[in-house]
Amino acid sequence: MKKRVTQVACGSHHSMVLTTDGEVYTWGYNNCGQIGSGTTTNQPVPRRVSTPLHNKVIVSIAAGPTCSMAITDYGQVFGWGYNGTGQLGVGGTGNQLIPCKVVFVQPVCIVQIVCGYSHTMALTDQGYLYSWGANSNGQLGIGNKSNQLSPIKVETHERIVEIAACHSSHTSAAKSQRGQVYMWGLCRGQIILSPHLTNFTCTDDVFACFSNPPVMWRQLSIEPKNFLTVAESLKREFDREETSDLRFRVEGKDIYVHKAVLKIRCEHFRMMFQSHWNENSKEVIEIDQFSYPVYHAFLQYLYTDTVDLPPEDAIGLLDLATSYCENRLKTVCQLIIKSGITIENAFLLHCAAVRYEAKELEDFCFRFCVNHLTGVTQTMAFWQVDGMLLKEFMVKAGQCGGFKN
Repeated sequence: MKKRVTQVACGSHHSMVLTTDGEVYTWGYNNCGQIGSGTTTNQPVPRRVSTPLHNKVIVSIAAGPTCSMAITDYGQVFGWGYNGTGQLGVGGTGNQLIPCKVVFVQPVCIVQIVCGYSHTMALTDQGYLYSWGANSNGQLGIGNKSNQLSPIKVETHERIVEIAACHSSHTSAAKSQRGQVYMWGLCRGQIILSPHLTNFTCTDDVFACFSNPPVMWRQLSIEPKNFLTVAESLKREFDREETSDLRFRVEGKDIYVHKAVLKIRCEHFRMMFQSHWNENSKEVIEIDQFSYPVYHAFLQYLYTDTVDLPPEDAIGLLDLATSYCENRLKTVCQLIIKSGITIENAFLLHCAAVRYEAKELEDFCFRFCVNHLTGVTQTMAFWQVDGMLLKEFMVKAGQCGGFKN
């Protein structure tokens, strides 16, 4: 039977794949049980990891040198294989021949997991970071060098949206919601015990510059540039009055743009700036259906391909993207909302996803709400929404077991 693969992870001598239907297949060297078959017999061809994952949907996988990790659709973590320094997070140091559930001190929903040489890190849907395993080089980021056999929370003081580690070093990295990159562990011979703020904008650069040996999945250029690319030139000209030939007025504020750029980048404007449209002859166009932050972010996106908005404003941008049929922008908005979801705004974001027919985002927000049902049902947003939306949510949550003890 053919299977479609969505994710691949490799250890030192074993491999894992995740299929579209949430199944995990493994093969390769199995001296520590990293294949998850219940034995230490090598596996030359892919075989599904069944017990106890056979009735669970896996959404993400990761591989250490001789261990394996998996995340279920409801944020549970399972690990198997080598556990000599506690990298499986199961409370001991014995190897596990079949997947074993990682137990956290308090209920959490894990959305990302990474494996270092002998430690593991996990990120929750609320942006909290946990780590466990070897810590002789401070790679856990908990302020000391003590190994941890179970997950321990790393104090980061801001929401984390991405974590990274690699097999070749004892270095860890993370990126915050504000785009700040932190590193800790063994960084170019120096031991850093807690997350340290860097000047990088990408976690990959941490390993290119501070890992030993340096590792990188893309070329890192350190040569100074004395020219601007086309993309950089466009970015510089956004909202620049000196070169613009059109301005949008939103909430009494002007945004300066270039008609040609808008026509090239957006079908909505390509249609608008035709001879038979009134807007084609105007130098100032009034916008009253969207807020200034939303429309400014939209126009800036057309120049830069990036969006810098908090998740609550991203809802308005999602509305705009839907109205203007900008499907890629809808995807960008959904990613912003996913990285900024909290217990306080989760139900509001869920309702917005339903309203704008963003099915993937709706499923994500619904799952978050169910995983934090007690907290979500105590927020003002939960009780202030339309009664039909609330009823539909309650029915759906009940059907998936959200109210079971």
